[in-house]
Amino acid sequence: MTDDRTAPRHWADRAADRILARGDHHVVATGISPSGPFHVGHLREILTGDAIARALRDRGAEARLVFIVDNLDPLRKVYPFLDPSVYEPLVGRSLCELPAPGGEDGTYDRYFLDPFLRALERLRVDVEVLPASELYGSGRMDDVVFTALEQRDRIAEILAEVTGKEVSRDWSPWNPRCPACRRLDRGRVLGFDREAGTIRSRCEACGTEAEQAPREGGKLTWRVDWPARWKAVGVTVEPFGKDHASRGGSWDTGRRISREVFGWPPPEAEIYEWIALSGGGDMSSSKGNVLSVAELIEMVPPEVLRYFVLKARPSRRIVFDPGLPLLRLVDEVDDASARGRDDRALELSRAAGFRPVGVPFHHLVLVAQLAGFDPDRVMELLARGGYRDLDREAVAERLEMARRWLERFAPDDARVEVPETLPGKARELSPEQKAFLGRLAERLPALATAEEIGAAIRELANAEGGPGTKAAFQAIYAALLGRDRGPRAAEFIATLGPERAAARFREAAEAGVDG
Repeated sequence: MTDDRTAPRHWADRAADRILARGDHHVVATGISPSGPFHVGHLREILTGDAIARALRDRGAEARLVFIVDNLDPLRKVYPFLDPSVYEPLVGRSLCELPAPGGEDGTYDRYFLDPFLRALERLRVDVEVLPASELYGSGRMDDVVFTALEQRDRIAEILAEVTGKEVSRDWSPWNPRCPACRRLDRGRVLGFDREAGTIRSRCEACGTEAEQAPREGGKLTWRVDWPARWKAVGVTVEPFGKDHASRGGSWDTGRRISREVFGWPPPEAEIYEWIALSGGGDMSSSKGNVLSVAELIEMVPPEVLRYFVLKARPSRRIVFDPGLPLLRLVDEVDDASARGRDDRALELSRAAGFRPVGVPFHHLVLVAQLAGFDPDRVMELLARGGYRDLDREAVAERLEMARRWLERFAPDDARVEVPETLPGKARELSPEQKAFLGRLAERLPALATAEEIGAAIRELANAEGGPGTKAAFQAIYAALLGRDRGPRAAEFIATLGPERAAARFREAAEAGVDG
């Protein structure tokens, strides 16, 4: 932990201060339903919990991070990414009982969960995974299930008082699963026997009546399930989204049910805002508006995704842009002198094994393309640009990330392919632009660094008779790429080679419109 007492304290440390007033043994719980792809938005839940657990351990407390996978939740509808012919008949059944999409082996919940768990391992999140199917199936929830059934009327009163809505006379906190049709959303509780450990129910969908133990099928309805598992698992801290914290929402009902029904103090809350996808609004698995964590972890170092989430306090809405802003975020993590870098967030992000490359990611993307992704050629071009004594293995790892980022997210400006011959667009430049390129060609062979090249561009662009800065850059990109925009011009020229660029500029300066 940083010793800089003058720096603003990180939100996780402030949360730890508040939580430690409750004691020094904690269970930090997170919970997500595997109803669709796990996306960057889901990271806010689990990384918020992870940061709090780490901050507590830094203070000498004992803290476990538990990830409760809500795989008993029923499929509520056929989502856009599902085949209606397969899943329409399965609506209402638990996710852990459904087949995996696309005819893949395994179950629906594991199809989405397993890639996320592998990503969490790479993100170095030390978490205990507890599927709801195991939580209920092990019998750990039996006591709170029967307590909820016994206290049905008190729970109904709390729900009515907090939400302003009366529950129906036949409402029950228990959703039984039909042993015949397996639906979880059409059961009606007829009675229960705590001593015998059974619940009697009838399925309104197929008419089947059954007497089952809680572990044999079913789950508590969400507003009761949440506080019930606080008691069953011993949860003392939980981050959750703002939707649960709305007035009359599940947090308001849950904390009262926790105290008044289960006799358990509600956990310390850390409420977080959504993560939005740039240009697409808040991420949602059911709507298909997502960027999967499993995909992104192949494009940027794990620490960068952690840093993206942990830098902002949970109550702040953040926008994830996988284009050029993502490259800048990588550089912020890599570069100790980066402006605005949050060192404590970085400390919480660098769990183990992080190796800064020492080359700005945007520059590596450029070099990789000019070198055809050949590692030897990449190292040669980097050395030409002054990047020496690099960790070759770390550079090679970033090269693969750069390749995937270019294939998936790179804007056209970041893509580089120098034509073998002068582009036609260069022949259409104005006389001022062509004269500028001719003068720049004369200067380039004597320039060694991107800084020197950048200074020469600006000087010549704004000299008497020059085309101005904007038109000068347009001329450079037209001659080298055949378009109006591209990567940072000075770095591009330095990496391409000043003499090679000068030859192309001379050709453009001498070309006629009809040439």
